Amino acid sequence: MSFAVLDLFAGAGGLTAGFHEGSSAYRTVAAVEMDLAAAATFEATYGAGIVSARPIQEWLADGMAPDSVDVVVGGPPCQGFSLLGKRALDDERNSLWRQYVETIRETSPKYFVMENVAAFGRSVEFEKLCHETSRTGALRDYQFEMAVLNAADFGAPQARKRAVVIGHRRDLPSPGLPVATHSATSNTDGLLPHVTVREAFAGVPDRPDMDAVIGTREFNFAGRDFPGAFKRWELHWSRSYTRLSLDRFACIPAGGNRFNLPDELKARCWLNHSSGSGDVMGRMHWDRPSVTIRTEFFKPEKGRYIHPTQDRAITHYEAAVLQGFPDTHRFVGSRTEIARQIGNAVPIALGAAIGKHLADALASVPSSSSPLQARPAA
Repeated sequence: MSFAVLDLFAGAGGLTAGFHEGSSAYRTVAAVEMDLAAAATFEATYGAGIVSARPIQEWLADGMAPDSVDVVVGGPPCQGFSLLGKRALDDERNSLWRQYVETIRETSPKYFVMENVAAFGRSVEFEKLCHETSRTGALRDYQFEMAVLNAADFGAPQARKRAVVIGHRRDLPSPGLPVATHSATSNTDGLLPHVTVREAFAGVPDRPDMDAVIGTREFNFAGRDFPGAFKRWELHWSRSYTRLSLDRFACIPAGGNRFNLPDELKARCWLNHSSGSGDVMGRMHWDRPSVTIRTEFFKPEKGRYIHPTQDRAITHYEAAVLQGFPDTHRFVGSRTEIARQIGNAVPIALGAAIGKHLADALASVPSSSSPLQARPAA
């Protein structure tokens, strides 16, 4: 038994990695990702001929969608919804979920999974998605459930909240949403304890390569040569910091942040701001899950990304470990491109929990259940 999966806005393949970890029954038959370096990472990991490196609008217009799949997964770009950005209501990326909807119409999956930032559930676009799955909408043969899930509650060594939408055909039973397996209060609720940074970093070499260069290895994809492909452990890159940065790191204690710095070591903009985020120039806690790994985790001024005991930011390798990428994953691109791929990924443990949950539901679907016929445009 196998289940065909289509991965939209696939990035470096985080959701695909999670689904494959959740069940060996999944077979990713196609993926779409317009970022060339991320698409190259996907191909280096999952093989040639699966990922299409182009905008989803072109992919759909050229009739590239498979006729039928069991599951469609994907996370349309979230910058327009994210609390970290300007959240412009007219950001064109906000409407890319429409191509996701069109793909569902084209491929008639049994189930679909859409993930996004938590703020998506409070957006106008989410209300429009609700309309699409109403009895008069373009996806009237489908309904869905949505919840904000914390990756740490599913075994990721990282606190990262995502809005997760799981949809199903109306003629199939609702799979519901996966149930948390871990918690911060495991001594009272009977769940497993959250996985900590200390546990995740067990076995990671203490000292990264300082000023390591990427080297001359190249991976050809879509007619271009990219650095790579790199194994996960090869991403243990760091750099030589300035004396000022090292002095700042040395003054930040376990769990501390920029507020622990003496005035002479503070940036000018910090001197007049004694409040605000406590994660800026923050040192990670050993015995908690990490904060959300974002695309600039290698910059301590962007968040709580200083190593728990060493005077440096976490490396790309350590960020990939906190995201849960397996040893088998390969990465392609410059340091900045790979950091973006790592930071944009869905934590593998969360994807695995969703994948296992859906695999159980798919296994119960009668083999006689035929795919829906694609409806004409409303």
